[in-house]
Amino acid sequence: MWSEDNFQYAIENTRVIREPQKRIETFGSTSFRFLLVTELLDYADRVCVRDGRIEAERPRLVSPHHFQKLMLDGFGEDAQHYAEALEKHGAAIKILRYGFQFKKRDISEHLVHEPKQAVIDKLTRELESNNDPMSALIEGVDEAWEVCLLKFTFDLIQRSAGENVDEWKRRGLIQ
Repeated sequence: MWSEDNFQYAIENTRVIREPQKRIETFGSTSFRFLLVTELLDYADRVCVRDGRIEAERPRLVSPHHFQKLMLDGFGEDAQHYAEALEKHGAAIKILRYGFQFKKRDISEHLVHEPKQAVIDKLTRELESNNDPMSALIEGVDEAWEVCLLKFTFDLIQRSAGENVDEWKRRGLIQ
């Protein structure tokens, strides 16, 4: 079982080398390809490259009214009162909800017998020559590679949220 320190180590050692050039679409689904490079700790110059996809559903705007209905299953009376107060006084509160599908069947793993930096450099050149705006290159920790991938995903959400809100404002869907 991983400890809090192990998770923190994975998060702190996740580095996005090449971000997708596009963000999560405001009005449609978005699919991102990722290449996640990790070094095997017990072997010199052995690197695992994971190639896969992350599917992002169309973001949705959740108002306090919907938040109350979505988030309070199993909560007590105090939480219910708080949600009611948000609904009454929270006209300006908007929460974005992003849905992701992480499909392990879409992931392939390749072991490479080269130094990690050489693999990263080669993959960077390949991605730049392919010019795929929906691809990312990530460096992470092998034992917690899924934590590294989730960190990338949450960071992508944060980078996309402002653009999504701006798009809704331009179209008059929110104020």
